Amino acid sequence: MAATRLIRKEVEKVWGRRDLPDMFGGDYRGAEPLGEIWFEHPQGRDVELLVKYLFTSQRLSIQVHPDDAAARAAGHRRGKDEAWIVLSADPGAEIGLGLTRAVAKEELAQAARDGSIETLVDWRPAAAGDVLYSPAGTVHALGPGLVLIEIQQNADLTYRLYDYGRPRELHRDEGVRVANAAPHVSGVRGYARSHGREVLAEGRSFVLERLRNALVGELRPAEDRPAWLVPVRGRGRVAGRPLEPGDVWLVDSVAALSLEEGAELLVAYPGASAAEALIG
Repeated sequence: MAATRLIRKEVEKVWGRRDLPDMFGGDYRGAEPLGEIWFEHPQGRDVELLVKYLFTSQRLSIQVHPDDAAARAAGHRRGKDEAWIVLSADPGAEIGLGLTRAVAKEELAQAARDGSIETLVDWRPAAAGDVLYSPAGTVHALGPGLVLIEIQQNADLTYRLYDYGRPRELHRDEGVRVANAAPHVSGVRGYARSHGREVLAEGRSFVLERLRNALVGELRPAEDRPAWLVPVRGRGRVAGRPLEPGDVWLVDSVAALSLEEGAELLVAYPGASAAEALIG
C-alpha cells in the first residue's frame, strides 16, 4: 500500500497534561496525565522514524541520546536525533538545548550529580512555530506549558542525567559518555525548493520539510526513503484518503497528494540531504 495510516499509542507521564488539543479530544481522563502520543506502524514494523505529540505541564528530565555509533556499540539498532515543532507555548515556556558553555566531561558529571546542571543547560524561550533540531549527543530538556510535535529516529533510548529528585532511574555514566558537552549548533536550514517545499532541517539523520497552502500533485519518495506526513492544520488527501491534523501517514511509494488552501503539512524522511524530486 502506498500510504499507511499509523496507529496512536497513548503514553501517560507524570509531567503530562489533561488539557489536550481538540484533535485529541480535549480533556484527558486517564489514570495519569497524558504526556505523549506515539504513531506506530499497524503491523508493528521497525521503521526508521517515529512521530510523537508531547504535552508538558512540568520540566522533563535533563537527558541525552546516543548517536548511531554509540547506540550500536551498546547493542541497539540506531541512535536518536530528534526535531521539535512547537504548536503552542504558554507564557514563559522554555526549551533547554545544549549548554551555555563548553565543559569537560568531569564537570558535566559533577553538575548532573549536584543539580547545577539545571543552570548549565541553555534554556531558551519557546513560541508557537519554533522548529528545533536536536542531534544525538545534545544535552536537552523540555519545560512546562508546551504542545509540540517530535520527529525522531525510531529508538526508545534515553539517558537521564538529572530528574529534579523524581524517583526514576538515572543513567549518568552512559549519558556523560555520549554527551556533546558544549553549546548547541542549530541544524535548522529554512530554505525553499520547488512546488512550495520549505526545507526546515537537513544534514543529519533525517530531513524535515514543510508544505503550505494549495497543492495538487504526487508525493514521490525514493524507494529507500519513505516519507512521514504530519498534517498540522487544514485538510488534504493522500492516495485518495483524508489528511487531517491528529493523524500521521507513512508513504513508501508514489501517491496522489493534495492540500487545501491554508493547509500545512510536515514531511520527514531518512537521509542527510533533501530529495531532489519529492513532489511532482
